[in-house]
Amino acid sequence: MDSPIQKRKFKRVTRRELLKLTPVVALGAFAIPSLQKQLLKAGLSFSDWASGAIFRKDHLAPTFANPEITPFSKFPINDYDVDDPEVDLERWKLTVAGSVQKPGDYKLSQIQQLPKVVQNTRHVCVEGWDVIGRFGGARLSDFLNMIGADTAARYVYVECADDYYESLDMATALHPQTLLCYEMYDQPLTREHGAPLRLTIPTKIGYKQAKYLTDLRVTNVLERVGYWEDQGYSEFYGL
Repeated sequence: MDSPIQKRKFKRVTRRELLKLTPVVALGAFAIPSLQKQLLKAGLSFSDWASGAIFRKDHLAPTFANPEITPFSKFPINDYDVDDPEVDLERWKLTVAGSVQKPGDYKLSQIQQLPKVVQNTRHVCVEGWDVIGRFGGARLSDFLNMIGADTAARYVYVECADDYYESLDMATALHPQTLLCYEMYDQPLTREHGAPLRLTIPTKIGYKQAKYLTDLRVTNVLERVGYWEDQGYSEFYGL
C-alpha cells in the first residue's frame, strides 16, 4: 500500500505531465489496428483513474462577477433527444433509492427548503463551446445529508424524464459547488434548460450535468455509467 507521502506526491502530478503519456498510447493504438479499440479503452480508463486521483474535493471552480455572465438569451439549449420531455411540473417528484436512510419521493418544495446557493460559473460543453451562467439551487451534499445517504458509497446515479441517465463519483457529488439546480438567472428553470430540476457541476463537462431529474440512487455498483460514457466517452471528465 502506498504511503501518505507517496499519495501526496502523486496528487501533485499535473495534467500536463500526464499528457506526456498520450503519444505513447496513441502510437500503440494506431500501430496495431486490431488492438486499437482495446488500447484506446485502456487509455481512457487510465485517464479517468488519473483524473479522479488528482481531483481535489475542496478546490473550487472559478466564479465570475455578474457583468461577465452570458446573457440568458445566448445560453445554448442543448439536449441529446428532445428540448422538452413535457414533465408535469405540478406532480413532479424526485424518487430516491439505494443506500439511504430515507428513501421515497421528494417534492421540489422540500429541496427548496435546503440552504440556497447561487453561483456564476462556467458551463463547458464537449462540443467545444462554453458560457458563463448564473445558477441557483441546493447543494447536492445537503440533499444527501437530508436523505441520510451513505457517503462512503461510490456513486450517485440519476435518471431523467427524457430517458437520459448519468452518474457521479461520490467526491464530485459532495463538492460544495455541485448543485441540484432549480433556478437560472434568478428565475425558475425553463423547460428547455431542464425544469424543474437539473444538476449543475462546474468541475465537470456539460454532459455530466443531467437535466429533467426524476430518480436518484446512491450505490456502490453501476449497471449503467452514463448515456455518453456507455458509448465510449470519459466517465470522470473533470475540468
